[in-house]
Amino acid sequence: MTRKWILAGKYVVSLLLILMITLPLLVTVVSSFKIPGSLDTTSPLWVSYDQITFDNYRKVFKERYLLRAAINTLKIVAVSITINVLFGSLTAYCLERFQFRFKNLIYMLFYLAMMVPTNIVEIARFRVIRGLGLYNTIGAPIIIYIAANLMQLYIYRQFIGGIPVSLDESAMLDGCGYFRTFWQIIFPLLTPATATLIIIKTVSIVNDMYIPYLYMPKNQNKTLTTFLMHYAGAQQNSWPLLAAGIIVVALPTVLLYLFFQKYIIEGIAAGAVKE
Repeated sequence: MTRKWILAGKYVVSLLLILMITLPLLVTVVSSFKIPGSLDTTSPLWVSYDQITFDNYRKVFKERYLLRAAINTLKIVAVSITINVLFGSLTAYCLERFQFRFKNLIYMLFYLAMMVPTNIVEIARFRVIRGLGLYNTIGAPIIIYIAANLMQLYIYRQFIGGIPVSLDESAMLDGCGYFRTFWQIIFPLLTPATATLIIIKTVSIVNDMYIPYLYMPKNQNKTLTTFLMHYAGAQQNSWPLLAAGIIVVALPTVLLYLFFQKYIIEGIAAGAVKE
């Protein structure tokens, strides 16, 4: 009897946590299809047939800077993640496979850079970006996203540590050099890690508002998050329009997660066990 009550309690707690996560999203989705002013007369979770409208989404897609914001976000994500994947995997491979002087010190310095709060070095970083002539260009967040977060080193090193060294030795016996061994043998085996890194980095970059707002204030350099911030200010009296804007901005990361979900689960499972 006691076990049944414990199990029932677990179900209740799980259900409450699910409701806490999904209820705000459900309210936003339902509200995005309502006509302006209908929220005052009906429940946030209910919309009748005569109140359903797609005009909110039409108005969002007609916004002047939405397309530009989407293109800027796509450029920043594509360049940042490509460089993170290439440099991160190569660096992790060198740290994991080769022995050289001060290897552990270099590895510790990488992680030390991740542990330092960004607010402490923000003034210095801002001066560096201005000194490089990247202020108010999409190059500023790209440089920051590449250099400020070195999570890819940890992810790739965990996976490379689980790949037998005998694969490297067999490839080299067949005449492969270090780079060819990595590119043709090791890197394809890192697909789960790469997929995990892509989804985590993409969500982090797309959802970040602080860096684009600080380093790219021009309207032509808006990203999806800074576009939504200005759009929210303009739609303070119309929650359905704002809800539609939130859904449009959130949709790319949701679709990306659904596409890479299989690889993310494989990546977590593969990285959790070492042979």
